[in-house]
Formats: sequence, structure tokens, C-alpha cells
Amino acid sequence: MTNLPKEKRKIAIVGSAYPLRGGGIATFNERMAKAFMENGDEVKIYTFSLQYPSILFPGKTQYSDEEPPKDLDIEVLVNSINPLNWIKVGRYLKKLAPDIVILRYWIPFMAPCLGTIAKIIRQNKKTKVIAIADNVIPHESKPGDKILSKYFVKNVDAFITMSKSVLNDLNLFDSKKPRKYTPHPLYDNFGEIIPKEEAKRKLKLDSNSNYILFFGFIRDYKGLDTLLEAFADKRLRTFPIKLLIAGEFYTKADRYLEIIKKHKLDKLIELRTEFIPNGDVHKYFCASDVVVQPYKTATQSGITQIAYHFNKPMITTDVGGLAELIPNNKVGYVVKNDIEHVADGIYKFYELKKEEEFSKNAALEKKKYSWEVFVEAILELYNAFLK
Repeated sequence: MTNLPKEKRKIAIVGSAYPLRGGGIATFNERMAKAFMENGDEVKIYTFSLQYPSILFPGKTQYSDEEPPKDLDIEVLVNSINPLNWIKVGRYLKKLAPDIVILRYWIPFMAPCLGTIAKIIRQNKKTKVIAIADNVIPHESKPGDKILSKYFVKNVDAFITMSKSVLNDLNLFDSKKPRKYTPHPLYDNFGEIIPKEEAKRKLKLDSNSNYILFFGFIRDYKGLDTLLEAFADKRLRTFPIKLLIAGEFYTKADRYLEIIKKHKLDKLIELRTEFIPNGDVHKYFCASDVVVQPYKTATQSGITQIAYHFNKPMITTDVGGLAELIPNNKVGYVVKNDIEHVADGIYKFYELKKEEEFSKNAALEKKKYSWEVFVEAILELYNAFLK
């Protein structure tokens, strides 16, 4: 790190973590806590007792059945829908007075809860509240979103964004508070790289087929419908490739299954549409040749940083912040957000036999996405308040 003070800071992270399921945000928060600990700081995570009401949660369960993460101090404390709890948590952290409180903000639904907690904490005139803003304008917008985000933005001190598009979006709500863009760091906590054939065997996949991977929770904005239509391109039948879809449906599955049926793709698609535990993630990436992100809208994606960890080539659409992290024709292809161009990218990848070249380049490119750099960005914002 650069010339930052080396004294131990007290840091509180308020956001998703165990016993909530490890999806992207929980996994990120836990890995970030370890990064601060490696930096010599004292860290505690305050997670949700209730993150979403059951009626609003699209998956099967919000809770993990895996072992708790080792060496992390996690307290279940926050109820996202109980205003009395927000006041209680705010007063508790205000009195505790950590140097930094880090809030994860990803949807406006969380604005009343996290904004109120932040507002109360800042009354102690000591703690600085820094928000990691995944989005301030959501992918799937609803009436009132901007009002809620404005409330949240008003009540924090500074912002970290992981895409330049979110950095620009912040200007809709505030143009003066400190902010910093730093790319999403690597997800390096999903295990080691294993041989492709071993991964296929563990997943009981066809050893004679090559696999394209679509990974993560399935939501409409992620463009799986575009990928399915692209995968029906007749040119792709010249290669022994299948599409591996790994992730739980967070939307109705019918429209996607109808596309598969319409194009008679049943035997060319492997559906693993259940929640993928952290301990199994490496198998899916290691079994695949290339990761495809056909998103219709995006800010940043943790899937990119998992792919980088496993040195996987990527094909992504040119939306939001995705292209910022994937140099075109170096670690993959950045294509237009439509069926034809997604199909072109897949065809070109296999026709030109780009896997080995792109994989080697990914192994080099990923070195810039360290957790040390991410932690440094947060501490630089904090230290600016001390001057």
C-alpha cells in the first residue's frame, strides 16, 4: 500500500453475511472483512436477521446450510423492515463509534433501513460512513426508487463504486460528497483451479462435450433469453459444445424453457438451476471453456471476477461497466447486446480456437484486481476526512 497510516482501525460492515446464503453480496462482504483483517484492522460484520420479507424474496431460501466462515466476527442484528430496529442499531453503532462503517447499497428497498442507521451513526461526529454502491439506479426500476436512493445518499459521508456508470449515476443525487471508482476485486475464495476433465466428472457432465457457462442467479436483465436464442444459431452445431446454465431462477422459468423447446435444444443444454453452494462454484468454472454474460443492463458483475480467478475467457455484452473489465479480443469478446452478435462472439471463439490465448491473458490481467487495492481505496477516502 501507499503511505497510509498503519494504526489499527475499528471497522464495522453492515450488510449481508452468514447465515444468509453466500450469493454475491454476502460472499463479497466476508472476503472484504478478511482483507481489512489482513491489513491489520479490527473488523466486525453486522448482518441481517431479516433481509427480505419472504413475499419479496424470489429464491427458495435466504439462509445457508454451509459451515460458517472461519475467523470472522459476524453478529445478526439488522431487520430491514422494522424502523424500531433501525433506530436501535443506529444508536448501538453510534455509541460503539467505530472509525469506519461500511454500508452495502444495492437496491432502493434497503434505503430506509440503511439510510436511517447511517443518519444516527453520524451524530457521534467521529464515525465516517462509507457506502459501497453497487447501484443507485436499479436494473429493474420501480416507482419511488429515486426518492429512496436520494434519502440514502443524503445520509452517508462518501462512496465507493465498482463501475464508472454508477459513479456517474451518483451525480443525480449528489455532486459534492467524496467518491472513488475502483474495480470489483477478485473473488479468490471459491477454491483452487482443478483440471477440466476432473470438474466435468464431478459434475457428471459429458466428457466429450465442451461447455459454455452462464452462471449466477437468473434474472430477466441478465439476458439468458438472448443467450438461448444465440445458442440456437446453426453455425454453433459444427462444434461439440453445450450450454451449462448454473444458478437459481429469480424470475419465472417458463419463458426460458419455451425457448429451449422452440429450438429443440434440450440435449444441448445442461440445466443446473438450483442455488450453487460456494463449495461447488469452482467445479462449474473449471468445467467450462468460456463464461458468457449476455446482460441487457449492468453496472459491474461479480461473475467477471470469479471468471478471472479461474483464468476463464469471457464473452460479454457492451452494457454498463462490464466492458471496463474485459479487454476486447484479449481475455474475451465484448459484443453488442443482441442475439446475432452474441452468437457471433461464441462462433468466433471456437472457430479461431481462442481458449488458450484468452486464458493466458486472463491470468495476467487479473493481477490488477487485488483486495489490497480495494481496501486502499476505502482508506484513502477515510484518511481524507482526517486532514
